[in-house]
Amino acid sequence: MAALGAYLVRSESPASADMIVVLAGDFSGNRILKAGELVRQGYASKALVSGTSGEYGLHETDLAIPFAVRHGYPESYFVAFPNDARSTREEASDVLADLNQRHARRIDIVTSDYHTRRAGNIYRALAPGLEIHMVAAPDLNFSPDGWWKNREGRKTFLLEWMKTVSSWFGM
Repeated sequence: MAALGAYLVRSESPASADMIVVLAGDFSGNRILKAGELVRQGYASKALVSGTSGEYGLHETDLAIPFAVRHGYPESYFVAFPNDARSTREEASDVLADLNQRHARRIDIVTSDYHTRRAGNIYRALAPGLEIHMVAAPDLNFSPDGWWKNREGRKTFLLEWMKTVSSWFGM
């Protein structure tokens, strides 16, 4: 069972980048805190924070950036990128268009560990000339070697595997 969980994770070390990219979909704040840490360590001067619309008319960026500020990161580290994407593929198209306008050639993408393989595959397929490093942020409920021990971990595992298999068929 651990091998099935580990397959979802394809994380790399961060590298010097033109931009850190924080993918939407983490409501615990681990992704944006990881991005803030990478900016603080000098991997890039800014983090583009993708935030889809949803709850109560807010975008995730409306919540994530103030959360990072409350945790000691300057607001100047972050660039809000509100969007209306409803899938990782839609988000990638939107984010990559913005990065192209910014002339980014190297990026570190921060997402939850279980999401690194699938998201990396999508971004690399859509932008083959872009140097991409997938950086894992820990997830509160999922761990590759223990996802089956709690209900939320099992749900995360099942949903990510369904999305992974769907992506194999171009869905």
